[in-house]
Amino acid sequence: MTEHPEEVSSHSSPASRHPVTARTKARRRAIEILFEADQRGMLSSEGSEELRSFAQLRAVSSANHTEAPAYTREILDGLCDHLCDVDETIQTYAQGWTLGRMPAVDRAIARVATWEIVYNDEVDAPVAVDEAMTLSRMLSTDESPRYLGGLLGRIGDLADTLR
Repeated sequence: MTEHPEEVSSHSSPASRHPVTARTKARRRAIEILFEADQRGMLSSEGSEELRSFAQLRAVSSANHTEAPAYTREILDGLCDHLCDVDETIQTYAQGWTLGRMPAVDRAIARVATWEIVYNDEVDAPVAVDEAMTLSRMLSTDESPRYLGGLLGRIGDLADTLR
């Protein structure tokens, strides 16, 4: 399966040379909300309802005063439902890194992509990995795209066994 056709912006980020699609924007918004929730300590196994309430609030009320795309809300709802499993999967395949040791933005990107790879049948694993690498080029360190690409590639290779 592949992603649905998406409307593509007429410009792309110079750093990524990747078209900025509607889904890329939705993923970025989900990452921003997850990052903020992480900074507020809401991403624990006991905090899924707190995260759900916060994500719902941020999906309609944000700094730019625009409602989040439906796909942003789908990602956040899915992560609220599967956060413990997503985090366990990342921990298992992170090879020498704990979630706490990763930069917070990389944690958010890894969580979104892992949810897409394992739980969203509408997105092929290579698409989720590519999007994660693109977003990490936009939002994180120079080393992050390669690290996340390796981590998420391993998860993608094993996705059928993780469902």
